[in-house]
Amino acid sequence: MNSEKVVISLGGSLIVPEKVDTNFLKDFKELILAEVDNGKEFIIVCGGGNTNRLYNKAAQEIASPSTEDLDWIGIATIMLNAEFLRVVFGDKAYEKAIPDLLKIPTTDKPIIIGGALEPGHSSDLDTVQAARSTGVKTIINLSNTDYVYDSDPRTNPDAKKIEKISWAEYRKLIPKEWTAKLNSPFDPIASEIAEREGITVVTMNGKNIENLKKCLRGEEFVGTKIY
Repeated sequence: MNSEKVVISLGGSLIVPEKVDTNFLKDFKELILAEVDNGKEFIIVCGGGNTNRLYNKAAQEIASPSTEDLDWIGIATIMLNAEFLRVVFGDKAYEKAIPDLLKIPTTDKPIIIGGALEPGHSSDLDTVQAARSTGVKTIINLSNTDYVYDSDPRTNPDAKKIEKISWAEYRKLIPKEWTAKLNSPFDPIASEIAEREGITVVTMNGKNIENLKKCLRGEEFVGTKIY
């Protein structure tokens, strides 16, 4: 019997909001290992999140880094988070974090942790590459918000939540090009490829572990479906 493969994009700001969130990571680990026992296999791709933003901001205060310079800092922070998460999952995870998600190794380990390879996009694209490599048609995107909104809820108290949206409509809500400072639910380059490949992205608040459990078990959940 073949295992069900699940691809998750784990936002870096869930791993390290200000300091490493050990309580969240313990709960996340417990859920993922329980689902492994239920026959699932996971590819979990890490983001750089707040760690990346801290280093990017510092670099810009001290020097005049190019966009590519900032991307390389982002890649380093993503790989740091990925190696850390690999250690968290111990012997259930493949022996090293994988930077190139188009070249996923064959392994009997039920968990593979992914990072980032090259500049020019966020880890969202690496997640899409993981889905393409494995034939997975739905990505679970874990962030620190419950939904995608029609505008930034941090600055607009009247921002409206979106429960379902097509890729064509979603892409109207976000910038057309990637920049190292971009903070969108799913980046424009990854969105374009996901649409082309027929991949659905479900985005939700990763802090809500019970909600993630419902999603993994095919039950009704709180979040946005981009298709």
